[in-house]
Amino acid sequence: MFLQNKTAIVTGAAQGIGLEICKQLAGHGANVLLNDIDETLATKAVAGICSNNEKANCISLPGDAGNVSFIQQMIDTAVTQFGSLDMVIANAGITLFGDFFTYTPASFFRVMEVNLGGTFFLAQAAAIQMKKQESGGSLLFMSSVTGHQAHKDLAAYGMSKAAIEMLAKNLVIELSPYKININTIAPGATVTERTLEDPSYQTTWEKITPMGRPASVSDIAHTALFLVSENAKHITGQTIIVDGGWTSVSPSPY
Repeated sequence: MFLQNKTAIVTGAAQGIGLEICKQLAGHGANVLLNDIDETLATKAVAGICSNNEKANCISLPGDAGNVSFIQQMIDTAVTQFGSLDMVIANAGITLFGDFFTYTPASFFRVMEVNLGGTFFLAQAAAIQMKKQESGGSLLFMSSVTGHQAHKDLAAYGMSKAAIEMLAKNLVIELSPYKININTIAPGATVTERTLEDPSYQTTWEKITPMGRPASVSDIAHTALFLVSENAKHITGQTIIVDGGWTSVSPSPY
C-alpha cells in the first residue's frame, strides 16, 4: 500500500493499459479518478476494480480528455473528492491510420487535439494544482515506439508521440522548482482488447520482438507505477521504452 492516501487521475482508462494502471494504483492504496470518453465502459471499469478489491477507492468521470474545459473538471473533481492531487497519467490518445498523401485535416487535427492538446493542458492544470498544494507531485505521459521509429501510415500519430516526449523534457525546467517530476513511457506492441482485434497481431509481434512476445498491459503498468512513486522522484524528463527490445532492431510488422 505504498500509495496510500495519494490521489491519481488516469485518462483513457476504461480498458487496456489505462485500466491496468488504475487497477494497480488502487491495489496499492491510491485514490483513483478513472476517465474515459465512453461512459458505459468507464462505469463498468470502476465497478470491476471495486468488486475485485473491497478497499479500492476509485471513481469514474467520463468525458473527452482532449477538451480543455473537461480537463479542469477532472482536476476539480479529484481535489473535491479526495482532498489533493498527487499523480496524473495522461494515457488518453487516439490512433488514426492513414496514407500520408490522402490524410485529411480532420484526422490530423483530431489526433493533435487529443494526443498533444489533451496531454499539454492536463499537465498544465495538474501542475497548477500541485504548485498550489506545495507538496510536489508526478506527471506521466504516454508516448509510443512510433515516436522513435517510422511506422507505415502513422505519420501524424508518430509526430504527436515524439512531441509528447519533448514536452516532458522541456517541462523539467518549469516544474522542478515545485518538486514535480515528469516522465514518459513509450510502449511497444502491447496486447490489449483493441490490438487483439487483429487475429495475427500477437503472432506477428512474437516473431519480431527480441524478447519473444509483445508487452502485456502489466508490463506497462508496472513501469507507470514506478515512475509516479516516491522511488522515482529523482527521475525526470526521461522516456522509458517498454518494447521487449523492438526499437533496438526495428523489423517492420508489414
